[in-house]
Amino acid sequence: MFNLGTYQTLNVARITDHGYFLVNTSSKTDETVLLPNKLADRKLQKGENVRVFLYKDGEERITATMQEPRITLNSIALLRVNDTNIYGAYLDWGLDKDLFVPHSEQTEKMQVGQTRLVYMYLDRETDRLVATAKIDRYLDNENIKLQEKEKVDLWIWDETELGYNVIINEQYKGLVYHNEFYRDIYYGDQTTGYIKKIRDDNKIDVTLRPIGYKKVEPNAKHILQRLRQLGGYLDLHDKSDPKEIHQRLEMSKKTYKKAIGRLYKENIITIEDDGIYLVE
Repeated sequence: MFNLGTYQTLNVARITDHGYFLVNTSSKTDETVLLPNKLADRKLQKGENVRVFLYKDGEERITATMQEPRITLNSIALLRVNDTNIYGAYLDWGLDKDLFVPHSEQTEKMQVGQTRLVYMYLDRETDRLVATAKIDRYLDNENIKLQEKEKVDLWIWDETELGYNVIINEQYKGLVYHNEFYRDIYYGDQTTGYIKKIRDDNKIDVTLRPIGYKKVEPNAKHILQRLRQLGGYLDLHDKSDPKEIHQRLEMSKKTYKKAIGRLYKENIITIEDDGIYLVE
């Protein structure tokens, strides 16, 4: 059986002028799929196992490729709009045939040159791989398998009055409040975060900083504030003049070193020869 939108390891059964006919040796059928010569990144030998991605070509035939797509079945990616027409939009996903997004699957009309976050699924009616910008329907906050303080992967999604909606581990919807940002964040960014609170209504609050930063003492909080104002870097270090530290931070060098030591232990900053940096 050949599963569209996924990687499979198949065996080279026949070699022809057009390419390589592959079979699934674990299947009971003798069904084959073609890996065209132009989609193979090297010459293959009969009987060799090869890892390929399966999709449909321009003539709707199941085809194998050794190219690397930017998105796979049931996952999310930020893709560029290559073209549009009366039927929908066509996204660059790294293969020779663009990925289709029907108008009905767009949250707003897509324009050529835009990059949009989309989810790829298999349309059961047409048996085609299709993308949708309506990612909400594939996120499930009813069955949350997360713990508070847990480190998670994030997609920065859409901005609201409160902050940014984020996609957590490509499974859940969460929110990062505006006051949690210490650096510039943009739609479509991938980053890591931490589960701050799972509410009774299953809404998830997320922070971009390790949990525990609020527990640091006042001098450390003051340094954190200055770091955010300066874009995440402060050029004060072990050899800095105590007078400069006092002038810029209104604290002694001894207090400064103690405060950044606390921040370092909390994994909030790194300490380098040229100063201190916020952990990304």
